[in-house]
Amino acid sequence: MGSVRVRFAPSPTGELHIGGARTALFNYLFARASEGTFILRIDDTDLERSRADYTEALLEAMRWLGLDWDEGPYFQSRHLEDYRSEANRLLEEGKAYRCFCTPEELAAGRERARKSGKPYLYPGTCRELPPEKIEARLQEGLSHVLRLRIPAAGETVVDDLIRGEVRFSNRDLDDFIIIKSNGQPTYNFASVVDDETLKITDVIRAEEHLSNTPRQQICLEALGYRKPRYAHVPMILAPDRSKLSKRHGATSVEEFRSGGYLPEALINYMALLGWSPGEEEIIPLSTMIALFSLDRVNKTAAIYDTTKLTWMNGQYMRLIPPERLAAEALPFYEATGLLQAPLKGEAEAYYQRVAAAVHDRVRTLAEMADASTYFYREVDSYDAKGVKKHFQKEGSAALLRRAAGLLQTVEPFTLDSIEAAYRSLSEELGISAGRLIHPTRLAVSGRTMGPGLFEIIVLLGRERTVDRLTRAALWIEQEQR
Repeated sequence: MGSVRVRFAPSPTGELHIGGARTALFNYLFARASEGTFILRIDDTDLERSRADYTEALLEAMRWLGLDWDEGPYFQSRHLEDYRSEANRLLEEGKAYRCFCTPEELAAGRERARKSGKPYLYPGTCRELPPEKIEARLQEGLSHVLRLRIPAAGETVVDDLIRGEVRFSNRDLDDFIIIKSNGQPTYNFASVVDDETLKITDVIRAEEHLSNTPRQQICLEALGYRKPRYAHVPMILAPDRSKLSKRHGATSVEEFRSGGYLPEALINYMALLGWSPGEEEIIPLSTMIALFSLDRVNKTAAIYDTTKLTWMNGQYMRLIPPERLAAEALPFYEATGLLQAPLKGEAEAYYQRVAAAVHDRVRTLAEMADASTYFYREVDSYDAKGVKKHFQKEGSAALLRRAAGLLQTVEPFTLDSIEAAYRSLSEELGISAGRLIHPTRLAVSGRTMGPGLFEIIVLLGRERTVDRLTRAALWIEQEQR
């Protein structure tokens, strides 16, 4: 079949969801591993639901993920004449026919099938209409569709690269529509024509499309096209093994991006949804390409688990260069009102230091901004559990006042000098260093967790730190009255 050519063909009827993005990724990896071509095609023949803004959002999501395509994007809506021409060829060859059944007649048939508990199959009402009746109805201007003639007997065998041989009885297939009454092609027909036009060698797509494949194979055989190889990747299910939906949390690429996830982490996570490269879990894209093969794609459904994705994102936040991480996180600081870009001079330098301090203790860019709040705003509340554990102990206010006095005299005001002074004071008072450090952390940040205390103090500076310690001591004294 020549060099590998694969395609990702989303419909611009909504955001790019994780299932579609995973399909795009598997096609991308297969193309890169095979030194082939990755093509982007936009299946936009659904005129009612397709929107230009969804198309642009799909393209932006692909760019953000780093799934650069080699050809395209091709748009189905720009090739309507090609579909009609091929459909007319099938009509002339007797492989397709005009169907004049009304929507009401078809609805009645579906209702009868429902009552009998059977799936509805078009009964072939117009399959053998005499030419004179067809001509008469055309003269009347009756609306009609074009249907493909499906063999009445035998079976269609799909040789799937992941699932092996899958057999479908032709009796379970009906003469499906290839051109609608409005002249638009159906998905199964347009997809077959496009795959031939683009010389697609391998169709890698979601398991839900497996049921479409026998129809598409019959269609391409009728058209005289060569058959691509098919591979249907497993479904992605929710943790309770139900169909994945909004109620299970973020499901679109844009939601993950706006939630503070890095593209590398999302790519890594999606790759492991149905693909087994080995024991390693943190796998850079270059390694994925080197390892990828359809032999390692599972047949069983993959389980969606945002807990693992969030953990993975935290790992990547520690791996990427600090400068890039700070740049990625900046919009989240802006969104929370902590900063206003562009940053210059001291403001930029301070931001870089804050970002470096908090990044290895958080899991998303959104958490990173939240963890930095007290570096930009005054502390107006204290963690309730922290208050009970550290502020309500006897003498806590006095300790904070001693610490404030100490920090007023520490020279130079550096991390090492501050730490040495704190440890010296704890020895002088005959208490553990933690007894002094924990209430100090709560006083200056309002929290019990975060970067190293002495790093926080240096970043806040002498004046702000002393002020917060003094105010916290006063707050404790007032609470104890």
